[in-house]
Amino acid sequence: MPRATKEQSEATATAVRAAARRLFTERGYAAVPLDEVATEAGVTRGAVYHHYGSRRGLFAAVHAEVQAGVAAAVDEAAQDAADPWESLERGCRAFLEASVADDARRVMLVDGPAVLGWAAWRDVDAASSGRLLDEVLAELARAGRLRDVPVVATSALLSGAMNEAALWIAASADREAATRDAWDALRDLLRGLRADGTARG
Repeated sequence: MPRATKEQSEATATAVRAAARRLFTERGYAAVPLDEVATEAGVTRGAVYHHYGSRRGLFAAVHAEVQAGVAAAVDEAAQDAADPWESLERGCRAFLEASVADDARRVMLVDGPAVLGWAAWRDVDAASSGRLLDEVLAELARAGRLRDVPVVATSALLSGAMNEAALWIAASADREAATRDAWDALRDLLRGLRADGTARG
């Protein structure tokens, strides 16, 4: 039946993506052939090609899923904030923590830019957690709570700073300590953007 066929196809695509994510996370893109992904997922190599076209296409799908998970963590952290400033700070901290987690770090930070290229990598970043950063900065600007700075440029600079911080944390021997240090510095940068000039809030 058409409906069953569609459901089976979606289940196969999900199984392939889940297997690929496990393998890419454990060993990295370069060390994982498509044949191994197919075996891990319990499907044929042809089924992998059918759904994703190539190993790079499969990685792009896994990477987008990882980025979406980081964005969801950011969004969840910001949900119960008392005001937009708290939302911004909670979301930025959540981004650092989620980006360097074991199930995201290699795919998102190590292999992502190398496999996809910086332009494609940044497009995915902008459409996920970057979009949330744009939104909260725009909200603060409309409320007159952001210093008189260009919102789009400010978002780009903060996004770049957070991505670099995440890369630095990921390469650190003590990621927990590095996350604390990066957050302390980032929090001060964020609070310097307050329209009222206060350091806390």
